[in-house]
Amino acid sequence: MTDRHSGAAGTPASAHEVTLLVRAGCGSCGPARTLLEELCTEYGLQVTCIDVDEAAATDPELRAEFGDRLPVVLLDGREHSYWEVDEPRLRADLAR
Repeated sequence: MTDRHSGAAGTPASAHEVTLLVRAGCGSCGPARTLLEELCTEYGLQVTCIDVDEAAATDPELRAEFGDRLPVVLLDGREHSYWEVDEPRLRADLAR
């Protein structure tokens, strides 16, 4: 049973941090965000969305590292997938 405080597999909601790196005008970023938000809702998680171009004002390394392969999914601060959401792998990793 899933509630506000645990994920689909009983994982505490606070156990994972999911971030999506995007860019305005990116045709793949919108659909990736929608899928990621739906998936994370199942696990009681919020998605943090960061526009790499806006973030470049204070963190230019973020855009330099990830800006050529957006969207990028970060799980717990580490690159998980790029160009699309790897849903089966992400589900498996969120269930841990």
